[in-house]
Amino acid sequence: MKKIIFFDADGTLWYPRQTKYNKHPVWVYRQYPNPHLARKQIMLIPGVIQTLRKLKKKGIKLIILSTNPREPKEANAIMQDSVKHFGIKDFFEEVHATRDYHESKGEFILEIIKKLGFSKKDALMVGDSYEWDYKPARDVGVDALLIENSYEKIHPNTNKVKRKIRKLSDVLKFI
Repeated sequence: MKKIIFFDADGTLWYPRQTKYNKHPVWVYRQYPNPHLARKQIMLIPGVIQTLRKLKKKGIKLIILSTNPREPKEANAIMQDSVKHFGIKDFFEEVHATRDYHESKGEFILEIIKKLGFSKKDALMVGDSYEWDYKPARDVGVDALLIENSYEKIHPNTNKVKRKIRKLSDVLKFI
């Protein structure tokens, strides 16, 4: 059984009301550079709270790792505000805005599992992007799930991914 699960945020826990899984969620932040205005365009993905509740009940540690191009202090403050806004703060042990390069999530994953005393086999990464979520976890030897969506179908490596889920609650089948 997995002991720690890392979640991406945009496209995994929440997405833009207007486009949901049809367009990569980063468009919201480009159109609305003010984080508070961007957040008004976003909603929790259906089933998130129920899934997080079930995972917590099983004693699994939950961590958010979501890429943000802003300076670390500001990026982390935005992430903290978002989890409070959506009422999911209490589900997570830690919330981090990772740096704006692909390997950053893998680096954070390794640092956190070491700090908490877990091994790579105890961990799982769940995200909506092959390059930003799935591949960084796999590159450091951590299991990963990719949430199916329209915008990732165009990535040439997405069709090679065997471990995909259709909705967040499907993560329960892989723990």
